[in-house]
Amino acid sequence: MGRQICTANRSGSREALPWPDLVLTPRAMNDIQKVPVLVTGGAGYIGSHAVLALRDAGWPVAVIDNFSTGFAFAVPEDVPLYEGDISDTILLEQIFAEQGISAIMHFAGSIVVPDSVENPLAYYDNNTVKSRALIEAAVEGGVEHFIFSSTAATYGTPETSPISEDSPRQPINPYGWSKLMTEQMLADASAAHGFNYCALRYFNVAGADPQARTGQSTAGATHLIKVACEAATGKRDGVAVFGTDYDTPDGTGVRDYIHVSDLANAHLLALEALIDQPGRSLTLNCGYGRGFSVLEVLDAVDRVTNQTISRKMEPRRAGDPAELVSDPARIRATLPWQPQYADLGQIITHALQWERKLAELREE
Repeated sequence: MGRQICTANRSGSREALPWPDLVLTPRAMNDIQKVPVLVTGGAGYIGSHAVLALRDAGWPVAVIDNFSTGFAFAVPEDVPLYEGDISDTILLEQIFAEQGISAIMHFAGSIVVPDSVENPLAYYDNNTVKSRALIEAAVEGGVEHFIFSSTAATYGTPETSPISEDSPRQPINPYGWSKLMTEQMLADASAAHGFNYCALRYFNVAGADPQARTGQSTAGATHLIKVACEAATGKRDGVAVFGTDYDTPDGTGVRDYIHVSDLANAHLLALEALIDQPGRSLTLNCGYGRGFSVLEVLDAVDRVTNQTISRKMEPRRAGDPAELVSDPARIRATLPWQPQYADLGQIITHALQWERKLAELREE
């Protein structure tokens, strides 16, 4: 028997949907109430890790996903899972009512930079227009807290490195603009309607759940460590290196790689901060503050796997800056965030562990 997925109820009017009483559990240390959370894109890579982090910490959680890049197996059986789009306001209202949602973690969206250059209108629709629909539904549904999956691509090609939250926001691709527009919508809607929000600007997310419960599963993924692990397990012939003439020490792009489980933990801490200070909104970088080049990452994969992965040098991809490294000072000063997996070798080890398990899952 397959995973049970909740279905949309379209038989009644919006006004007819009853709101259940919330059962809130106080948090021992600072009396934070663990309110019900809706995770959009919760069957996808980062979203599924946030679901696990919420569930492990005792938060009531539900998921909405259209399965364009997500998988039902990534969501625990005891977590309500709704198949649908974040622009479906009737379905959202149903979820808010059935689950008593007070907070949203919004991960659903398209994320491939070169694809956004080729298909900008699709990115503005999926990332910006649909986020607007979600924000409006949240306002109408009385959702009090909103955490948004943003990106370091909002900075474009930074003037200085590492990058602080106060650095100029000058995206160089439609993906970055689509996320920056959503940040602005959140700021304006928050000021007008009284909810608070946190925009978390991710740097390069990698790795997988240390217990191998979930990981990056999308076919054709473009993330470097994912691609390298696929090559290491025989799923690819090698790895393409896009650009060897950047103004970096070895000529390849430099990125700040953050373990996905550390990132998921940052979301929980951000949610606690929003609940604790409902009049305050936040914008925080999520990275470790150390960059690795493409070649350095591939060398690290070779060391972890004790093999040499084939590399093919290719021209630069459209929309890729030379270097993106976070200044993590603000998140460390604002949240009690203590990364547990800030080691490139460990990130690769967990990603490789998941890649091997994913092959087993697909054989079943």
